[in-house]
Amino acid sequence: MADPEAPPATTTGAGSTRRERGGPEHPAVLGAGGAGLALGALGVVFGDIGTSPLYAMQTVFSIDDNAVTPSPSDVYGVVSLVFWSVTIIVTIKYVTFMLRADNDGEGGVMALAALVRGTLHAGRRASFALALGVLGAALFYGDSLITPAISVLSAVEGVEVVRPELAEVVLPVGAVILAMLFIAQRVGTERVGRLFGPIMALWFVVLAVLGLPRIVTHPDVLLGLSPTYIVAFFADHPFTAFIAMGAVVLAITGAEALYADMGHFGRRPIRLAWFAVVFPALIINYLGQGALILHDPAAVANPFYLLAPGWARIPLIVLATAATVIASQAVISGAFSVSQQAVRLGYLPRLTVRHTSESESGQIYVPTVNWLLFGGVLILVATFRSSSSLATAYGLAVTGTLLISTTLFVFHAATAWHWARWQLVTVGVVFGGIELLYFSANLTKIVHGGWLPLLVAAIVIVVMTTWQRGRKAVTARRTELEGPLQEFLDDLPDEIVRVPGTAVFPHPTKQTAPLALRANVEFNHVLHERVLIVSLVPTSVPHVPVDQRLTVDDLKHPHDGIVHVSARFGFQDVQDVPGVLRQACAFSPELADGDPDRAFFYISQITIERGREPGMSTWRKRLFVGLAHNAASPAGSFRLPTERTVVMGSRIDL
Repeated sequence: MADPEAPPATTTGAGSTRRERGGPEHPAVLGAGGAGLALGALGVVFGDIGTSPLYAMQTVFSIDDNAVTPSPSDVYGVVSLVFWSVTIIVTIKYVTFMLRADNDGEGGVMALAALVRGTLHAGRRASFALALGVLGAALFYGDSLITPAISVLSAVEGVEVVRPELAEVVLPVGAVILAMLFIAQRVGTERVGRLFGPIMALWFVVLAVLGLPRIVTHPDVLLGLSPTYIVAFFADHPFTAFIAMGAVVLAITGAEALYADMGHFGRRPIRLAWFAVVFPALIINYLGQGALILHDPAAVANPFYLLAPGWARIPLIVLATAATVIASQAVISGAFSVSQQAVRLGYLPRLTVRHTSESESGQIYVPTVNWLLFGGVLILVATFRSSSSLATAYGLAVTGTLLISTTLFVFHAATAWHWARWQLVTVGVVFGGIELLYFSANLTKIVHGGWLPLLVAAIVIVVMTTWQRGRKAVTARRTELEGPLQEFLDDLPDEIVRVPGTAVFPHPTKQTAPLALRANVEFNHVLHERVLIVSLVPTSVPHVPVDQRLTVDDLKHPHDGIVHVSARFGFQDVQDVPGVLRQACAFSPELADGDPDRAFFYISQITIERGREPGMSTWRKRLFVGLAHNAASPAGSFRLPTERTVVMGSRIDL
């Protein structure tokens, strides 16, 4: 099994690459490639929010047994709620403010939590910030399960509008499409984005083309852009308006995925795509649906597909299905990023991470997460069987994540950007107040399916906190077995046999002796001519420049050729131990004669068994042992050559 001892990320010290006030633009977007990346962002980042018109308005008018009626006052109120929600939460909060709060180019609630913890350094507030990050990540996983299911089903259900007798094929066709989507993940977001970008560009054009004629025919729908209709909606029908908010939130699903996927494309392409294409297309389509309902109240049955003339509905179903597959891509990519960040921060066991781009380190594929999501999505599709049923489960995860991101953003703005108190209060009241209303409205859905994302979040939180607690307990026990490194070196006999070659021992600290090194000396009675103890130090920034990565310590001891190297890595960097060795050989005179391509790598592998030690309940110990046994091998994570890697084991009782 893999070593669970990898330390959590530390705050950044000298040489930090953390950027304040948004910092310089992500390097991938500099130069002429910004437009191409914006097109790719359409295919990966905006799929989720871009397909909300398929079901958002329909759900608003069907929720709670059609509590919202297609009367002019209700329609204007709903249109106004949708417009101002998208404007305030997505355009102002996320695109304008949140994208500035990048962690060295990376976004997402875990990256933001790590960034906040880095500025707070330590203490209760830092722990609270990281706890919020864990909760936000857990809620995001719930969103990542529901989005593919509801998006694909809502598109395929369009066949019922054209041919009601085909309703039986919706589930099997949806399952096949979802299977193809998850199988395709291994090719990476760069290739997927290149394929999906043009499709989504066409999708947004179609959204605008569908909505514009209805607005021209019924321009009175533009009255809904005035926020006074929100006030009138709540004044006339307060309970109905409150219920409607639980469905209107569907129009802003995908905002967190937009932020989490920032590392894949960068800030500028995302903003360019939003303001130039996505935002206007969405608003035009929502206004068009509102105008259609004003003219034909019966259109509430499926206002999106009824926008299209009869001859265009089959092609529209095909395009919508493709768009919803792309919508699922947005949250799947975000789930990969959040999972990798959680591993580096010490909240999940080591996972196999495959980098799918030679130029973008943020573009990754995590097989375990991919197949767990796939299994969960298929269960949801089989259980809920329709997008309207799934809509009741949607919302709590989204609004909970929105509230958490606002809280973390206020922390960051206060500590890193030193905003004035009135600015912090304004942001907290405006964004947090609206999101709290949405969250409260969605609490009414708990008994009708809203329990689902809460259950998923609870499971993820249990897994993350169990791994963190177990890892700390194992680290403490392992430290006892290893003993002090300096004492071990001082006790080495002068006559010990030194064999030719270089031995590398990945080890989390220089305070204790690697178990593999100790076993090699005690059982084989030999020591290599050159010994390199490598400590990989995770930091709370995504990337550490190579020239700021290494700290070499020629340990003070009576034996030559034993060196300790600390290598700092960001939580999005590839932990390449052979690369560290090459850099260290060029840096340290003690290792100058070594050949990095012929060195051997020794891994201390621990077998963890459930014991009677206090500190964790029995069921948590069982869960931790199961997670540890299924963690990815450090040899793969550290990019160690298989033919020159030696595994030496020991046992620890938890």
